[in-house]
Amino acid sequence: MVDAATAWLAALSSSQRASALAPFDDERKRWFYTPTDHGGLPLAGMDAPQQQAAMRLLGTGLSDPGYTTAATIMGLENVLDRAENFSNNGARARGRDPQLYYLTVFGEPTLAGPWSWRFGGHHVSVHHLVLDGRVQSSTPCFLGADPATAPLLGGLHLRPLGASEDLARDLLESLTPAQLARAVISPVAPVDIVGGNRPAVSAGDRVMPLPAVFRDLTAGKLYDQTSATHESAVTRAGFGPAHDEAVALTPTPKGIPAAGLTPAQQDILRALLDTFIGRVPPEVAAREAEKFAGSALDEVHFAWAGATGRGAPHYYRLQGPHLLAEYDNTQRNANHVHTVWRNPTADFGDDILARHLAEHPH
Repeated sequence: MVDAATAWLAALSSSQRASALAPFDDERKRWFYTPTDHGGLPLAGMDAPQQQAAMRLLGTGLSDPGYTTAATIMGLENVLDRAENFSNNGARARGRDPQLYYLTVFGEPTLAGPWSWRFGGHHVSVHHLVLDGRVQSSTPCFLGADPATAPLLGGLHLRPLGASEDLARDLLESLTPAQLARAVISPVAPVDIVGGNRPAVSAGDRVMPLPAVFRDLTAGKLYDQTSATHESAVTRAGFGPAHDEAVALTPTPKGIPAAGLTPAQQDILRALLDTFIGRVPPEVAAREAEKFAGSALDEVHFAWAGATGRGAPHYYRLQGPHLLAEYDNTQRNANHVHTVWRNPTADFGDDILARHLAEHPH
């Protein structure tokens, strides 16, 4: 990561570096998954070698499957553009643009650190903190897909995040009626992930209005459009206050704990969890997996909201110590997926940094 970040920055002009390199401050905790300004230097503002260097840095922060998934999601902007008849809302020159993915380095890339980087655009948001010669934090990590399922030649389908749905359904369908009663927390799914793009998640968090997940969107045509889109989605879903309360985040996780699952069901749960933590390089993912090894998995809860049949709006989350993984597929007739992996106690490496600053106050 240090080598890739240094090489990318060295390839930039001074004016490009002014956008690409930022102080190590709270801006690094601002993140988005909507088609908005993510902050930093976009691919559109780079030449081909600079773009390749940017993608090399992204590649250091993702596993092979994670990188392939992210690259596919970026390419889906072209598919989405066609689905929307190549229109735009006037906020950008091109409404759906595979070049509007932004990269920012916060602080000086060194093995000592601390420094971090953020790569983000529509449906991709990757963050890593480097300190004391290792990656200390890789969350939040967001991947989405619109369309979630798209036709390919020969009757096949492209589903970049299909495993995150299929494994959850495998687990859901394996539950007994008593287990299912614990797992399903609402008959209606929320219209988005509950944690949204908050810098930190906490008890009581509820679905955010759509304009709030854009950068500094408080008025104007786009604000009106996104507000109307959100209200229409809520009305169409029948997502009322009782459902909002049912899916709100709580200190004690909702749903069924792994301790209440059979060994075979726990195996499915571990495979499902891997679709989130397996996004990062194997050595980092292995460290994360250790947090849920053996009986440590017992405290991870699986909660589902919405219909259980395929093709209907649905949502689930995995929640436990050091973990909040959310998935929703409710928009565009349940063909628009959001997934995020977070560590509620240590997103952006806040716990590590706090200890570091206490030990090195200078």
